[in-house]
Amino acid sequence: MRRVTKVLLGCAAALLVTAGISLALVVSAGRSPAPESTVSTAPTATPESAQPTPEPTPQVQTVRFSATGDDLIHDGIFLQARSRATDGGYDFLPAYEPMRDFYSQFDVNWLNQETLVNDAFEPSGYPLFSTPGAITDALYDIGFRVFSLSNNHSYDKGAEGIASSLEHWAAMPEDVVSMGFYDLDTYDDYVYQTVNGITFGYLSYTQYTNGLPTPEGADHGVVYLDDRATIEKQIADMRPNCDVLVVSCHWGVEGSHVVDDFQKETAQWLADQGVDLIIGTHPHVTQTAEWLTGAGGNRTFVAYSLGNFLNAQSQPDMMVGAVLDITFQKTTAPDGGTTVEMLDPKLHGVVTQYEAGYENIRVYPFADYTDELGAAHGNFSLTRAQIEEILRGSIDEAFLTLE
Repeated sequence: MRRVTKVLLGCAAALLVTAGISLALVVSAGRSPAPESTVSTAPTATPESAQPTPEPTPQVQTVRFSATGDDLIHDGIFLQARSRATDGGYDFLPAYEPMRDFYSQFDVNWLNQETLVNDAFEPSGYPLFSTPGAITDALYDIGFRVFSLSNNHSYDKGAEGIASSLEHWAAMPEDVVSMGFYDLDTYDDYVYQTVNGITFGYLSYTQYTNGLPTPEGADHGVVYLDDRATIEKQIADMRPNCDVLVVSCHWGVEGSHVVDDFQKETAQWLADQGVDLIIGTHPHVTQTAEWLTGAGGNRTFVAYSLGNFLNAQSQPDMMVGAVLDITFQKTTAPDGGTTVEMLDPKLHGVVTQYEAGYENIRVYPFADYTDELGAAHGNFSLTRAQIEEILRGSIDEAFLTLE
């Protein structure tokens, strides 16, 4: 029995050993071999350096703005436009085409449209003007988006002329604004335009309507520059809603380079009301410009007369106009406060050219005008030296550029 027991125990032991080996093999088969032991030193983690919070910086926005004088559409201009069109309409574009590159420099181009624009009346020139609506196709194409309509020819076609003109301007693209005819009951036809984050407000007034009273039956009309109660209220209403308030004044004496007392006194009064920019038109010749200081310490820039743009008048001085070039810079501080500066105002010369018989009427930047063109001018020769003399004789050197 002992032997059996030993044998059994021995067999059992052998079985356990064999099983142990098998189990070890099974377990080992399920593991990856242990990697060789290596010693390495992990880099010591260091906390990232705390990044300072950036200081808030002011936001700066700019608008380069141009203003152009009297677009005075005489018979010769619309007759040549009619002759150029192939569809029975009017093609005014060649008259303005030499100015295209010049106006492309600006964010806003403002124009005094001296004549009524509509298609309700037959076109007519001096003394009671009416201009075909197609002219605004050309003006828009060249780059104009802001139009002043208050001038001495606003009443040339009576109440119907006002109504048809307003209808025409209302049909223009949405980025066009015009001003100068006001609701005669409320006078609250306020016009704003926002460009590059800067909001402009526009008002337009005239000193004269050539002796014509407000037409009977009209529901819109001009505001005269001596109606200070209305003007003061309009400025007060608009001033809080815009960064820049622009007022155009059709004033002064035709053909005179001299700024008269009414212009000076009215400009100072407008500065005292807080107007930023005053654009003068009507004399058909250039006058000087200057900075004014308003009653509140504000700065106001006034260009007293930009002279003519496109026209078919007959005096050398009336061929020469000026375009105001001024930059507005708006700075918004981190706390939300804003300031607006007017920078580097200057006046560029422009010249109307036509040949004998008022043929091919068009307008050029002075920088592109040549003595060869001047020698072919219709009623007189016009050299660059003569034009420069006109500009230097009427505009303060601080604001005149011949470029």
